[in-house]
Amino acid sequence: IMTRLIITAKDVQVILDVSSGHASRIIRVIKRINKKEKHQKITITEFCRYMGFEVKEVMLVLQEFYKRK
Repeated sequence: IMTRLIITAKDVQVILDVSSGHASRIIRVIKRINKKEKHQKITITEFCRYMGFEVKEVMLVLQEFYKRK
């Protein structure tokens, strides 16, 4: 399994199959909930906690997606 700390809007787009704008909105909501500033990133763990996903499942989806590229 690949090891990554940060999740990007592109990753959110891939995982949830949403537009880039919607993915960015989700990241902004998670930042607000976690009291982060604009320049701060969100972690895969924070994303999973918000969405109710397992970290391992998300990592596998991202690994499969980026392996195909």
